[in-house]
Amino acid sequence: MNKDPVVEQFYTSWRWRQCRTAFAKSKGNLCERCLSRGIIQPGSKDQPLETHHRIPLTADNVKDPAVSLNWANLELLCKKCHDEERPKAEKRWRVDDAGHVTPR
Repeated sequence: MNKDPVVEQFYTSWRWRQCRTAFAKSKGNLCERCLSRGIIQPGSKDQPLETHHRIPLTADNVKDPAVSLNWANLELLCKKCHDEERPKAEKRWRVDDAGHVTPR
């Protein structure tokens, strides 16, 4: 997650939870990227969908609803697709060819 406390506070806010829920419902609770490839990937209890900000939130823009709450800046993604969005330096672990999880 983001380390900035202002951004972290936003992600626990009522406004964000309401926005995220309504946005997911509008997308049929399906991963948008998987759907664009013809794969139906619904969210589940074990694999919830994640609402991704195309323009990442920062302390400078998080209070601007045109960035933080604008549906045009959001994308509903499965965990696999969302993990592809993270810069490699942000990932805290990796999976080797044998399937073992190791810290980075």
